[in-house]
Amino acid sequence: MGPVDDAEFSQYVAARRDAVRRTAYLLCGDWHQADDLTQTAFVKLYGAWGRIREKAALDAYVRSTLVRATVDEARRPWRREKATCAVPDIPAPSDIAQVVADREMVRAALAAVPSGQRAVLVLRYFEGLDVAATAAALGCSEGNVKSQTSRGLSALREALVARGDVQEGVR
Repeated sequence: MGPVDDAEFSQYVAARRDAVRRTAYLLCGDWHQADDLTQTAFVKLYGAWGRIREKAALDAYVRSTLVRATVDEARRPWRREKATCAVPDIPAPSDIAQVVADREMVRAALAAVPSGQRAVLVLRYFEGLDVAATAAALGCSEGNVKSQTSRGLSALREALVARGDVQEGVR
């Protein structure tokens, strides 16, 4: 890559780094792993920068790379280990406390959803992609996205009920 390409790449990364990191966090549920996944996505983007002709498709390329890296990382054996002793966060006493508690409740329940379904839910409801764009990002059919969305929402609802955060039967 030449200096012009390097400058364009640096400008793109600076503009999209935080959004990609937030998406990675929602996919994996851990800020440190989200940093690693974000870096992996940008490294792969840098390697493909010269081959990408349509610069408007960069977000889709990064999103697709991010989802694939998340699924690959989730398959690694050491990622299945979970810590047993967790120190609970104490929310700050204010109106923001409820927002933080709700966000943590959904994040914890989202972590219980299988990674493929979680990827669909994050792309559909956090990134705001429609069914066709989600299917394109994941490289699957629109029907698969619809069924994974349905199953993912059911799994999310079950996780919320199991945690006692919502009552059974509430939609």
